[in-house]
Amino acid sequence: MFKRIVPAMVPVLLASPVYAQSEAGQATTTMHRDPLDRVGTRAAGLRLSEAGQPNTAFNPAISVILDGAYFNDFNRDVGSPEGFGGGHDHAHGHDDGETGFSLREAEVTFSASVDNYLDAMLVLAGTEHGFEVEEAYITTRSLPAGLQVKAGKFLSDIGYINKQHPHDWDFFDRPMVNEYLFGDHGLQETGAQLSWVPATDSYMRFGIEALQGQTHGIAAYQGSSDHTILGFDGDPGDEGPTRLRWRSDNGLSDVSGPRLWTGFVKFAPDLGFDNAVQFGLSYGQSRAWQDMEAHSSGRLETWDGDAWFWGTDVIFRHDAGQSFGHGSWSLQAEYFYRNIDADYASRSFTDSSTLVPTAAGGMADLFSGTAKQDGLYVQGVYGFAPRWQVGLRAEALGLTNDSLEPIRSSNSFESFHESNRYSGAVTFRPTEFSYFRTQLNYNDFDHGHSGWTMALQFNVSLGVHGAHQF
Repeated sequence: MFKRIVPAMVPVLLASPVYAQSEAGQATTTMHRDPLDRVGTRAAGLRLSEAGQPNTAFNPAISVILDGAYFNDFNRDVGSPEGFGGGHDHAHGHDDGETGFSLREAEVTFSASVDNYLDAMLVLAGTEHGFEVEEAYITTRSLPAGLQVKAGKFLSDIGYINKQHPHDWDFFDRPMVNEYLFGDHGLQETGAQLSWVPATDSYMRFGIEALQGQTHGIAAYQGSSDHTILGFDGDPGDEGPTRLRWRSDNGLSDVSGPRLWTGFVKFAPDLGFDNAVQFGLSYGQSRAWQDMEAHSSGRLETWDGDAWFWGTDVIFRHDAGQSFGHGSWSLQAEYFYRNIDADYASRSFTDSSTLVPTAAGGMADLFSGTAKQDGLYVQGVYGFAPRWQVGLRAEALGLTNDSLEPIRSSNSFESFHESNRYSGAVTFRPTEFSYFRTQLNYNDFDHGHSGWTMALQFNVSLGVHGAHQF
């Protein structure tokens, strides 16, 4: 059962993993966590005892989360929403989207208090194809006036679901708006974050982030490099053909980091003992948005510009006070809008060192435009019996869908209609260490490909971790 949190009550906040109370009676910041967040692995490993020392069985605290699934695309051709690059059809970016059985993720987390001033976190995500660093960062724990600094690689605090790992989701897959506007893992970047929780009656949190800017969805970056193609010329003869190497600059410029700046605010007014709500606003500005696509013919397409986004989110929870989440429910929604201004170029080699526009007449394949795209989701989860939950989710992607897909015959970018997805999920949580889920999606995408997908999922936790929501 999720904790009955009253954001407006200072004693409750001081007793949560957000703060630890020192002997002198002053609140020491250990981890800035929004009131409605689940107490996940990250917070559990960093709790302090009354003496101010890490309250963990090991140093560092170690946890392992295993997430496996069976996935079936009944229509075999649902594909991805039109007008959006990147993303994965049914997962969160760690598998290849194939039907059948898969180990979606084995997540290994190490957390520890480094000293009286810093905490540290390392999250490794592994599949059958190897391990990668999902998060690796430090956070301050003793700055005054409710301030905290985070630095390293981490999931941004924009929106609500972006900073959650897959085992925290109420559904099998990530909402499309988060995946296709920000990247396979959401907005996951290397950089620094400064946040502030003022001493107010109601919970408020303000934050800014300076990020390197390499996420495909909002801050794609290529930089200046050579475009090279290899070929052969002449009669093979006895000695074989002549090998050719054509090389030219890709026409993109280098932009130093940080290239992406974001800001967010969270607000949670007091609704009493059994209810809680949190509102959020987010904004981001990218100094560089670059992409390129090389074709086997030697033609090179490039996009070079900048981007910005804004979004809003809300989450409401009701605690019925019954056993194992029976009767409790929640509503959650997010909306994001993304704008990308880009110069487009399509060029090919005329000799071994020159790239020129591909259309006859010189400059026809050089033009500019703006991509305006957005998306939202609304979901609800209800505990219809002890340990059992049912969830419904509706999504729309591309209500405004002016893409960066070129129509070279008219020197313009293509527009598409919106794509929709509707999901229903049933989750059984036998204990706080595991859950089992079945989910059915209906995909209604713009290009006429509609159909059903189905997923079966198991998730188990080993080692130090926070209790799952019941």
